[in-house]
Amino acid sequence: MIRNTTRNQKFGWVLFILYLASLVYFMFFAESFGRDPVQRDYAYNLELFKEIKRFYHYRQQLGMKAFLLNVVGNVAAFIPCGFFLPIVSRRSRRWYNAVLICFGFSLCIEVTQLVFKVGSFDVDDLLLNTGGGVIGYISYRVVQTIRIRRKIHAKKAA
Repeated sequence: MIRNTTRNQKFGWVLFILYLASLVYFMFFAESFGRDPVQRDYAYNLELFKEIKRFYHYRQQLGMKAFLLNVVGNVAAFIPCGFFLPIVSRRSRRWYNAVLICFGFSLCIEVTQLVFKVGSFDVDDLLLNTGGGVIGYISYRVVQTIRIRRKIHAKKAA
């Protein structure tokens, strides 16, 4: 596997692993994100858009920071996942594989939060995280298109 990878893929793997390590830290250990190590009850939401609506409706009381952290933060947290997956895995270069892997990874995180009572299982987070993965994948495709056009332009100029 390592022999057949390019220098950019190896660098992508390093960045992807650093991203995963930081994501695991923020999802499970960061006390600044409300990760209480002594949570006793299971917390979950199975109704789509319930928490998003709640955060939007009560944004004045909760503060704009809480709203942005929940909605924008969940999207932004998975943009690197959607971007790096096609770099490190040839299978993930197809959009549906990248989206399914982002969804599966998000589902694993949400289930782990539920089982270990760290945070809460939330279907809204699944949707937002997967949306972030889609944005990351689209960003990857845009960057690849620009790279290919530059290579073609450089060959024509030479």
